[in-house]
Amino acid sequence: VQLQASGGGLVQAGGSLRLSCAASGLTFSIYATAWFRQAPGKEREFVAAIRWGSGSTEYAASVSGRSTISRDNAKNIVYLQMNSLNSEDTAVYYCAATLTSVGGVYWSRSYAYWGRGTLVTVSS
Repeated sequence: VQLQASGGGLVQAGGSLRLSCAASGLTFSIYATAWFRQAPGKEREFVAAIRWGSGSTEYAASVSGRSTISRDNAKNIVYLQMNSLNSEDTAVYYCAATLTSVGGVYWSRSYAYWGRGTLVTVSS
C-alpha cells in the first residue's frame, strides 16, 4: 500500500483546510486509514480515522466537532476537512493505513503504511 498526502499549506487562524491521502496498491485490503500529526518538539498524535468497511469514524478530542474525515470510495482517497483552525493545529500531518483491526485505530503502531507528511501552518 502506498499513500500520498497533500493539501497542507499556510492558513490564517479561523480558516479551513482539506488534506487528501491517496491510496494505491492493495487498497482492497485496507481496514482503516488515519491522520496523525506531529508538532515541533511534540510526539506524534492521533487526529482522526475511518474504517473502510463500515465507514465509521473516530476523532481526537482536540479536533472533534470541527473536523471531518471521509473517503472517496471510487478514487481511494481519504480526506480530512479541518475548520476553525488555530495555532495548535500547526504540525506535519501524516496519513497512515492498516490492514488489520488489531491494536485499534488510535495507536500509531497499529499502522504499517505511512505517507510522507504534509505541513500545515496556522498563522495568528
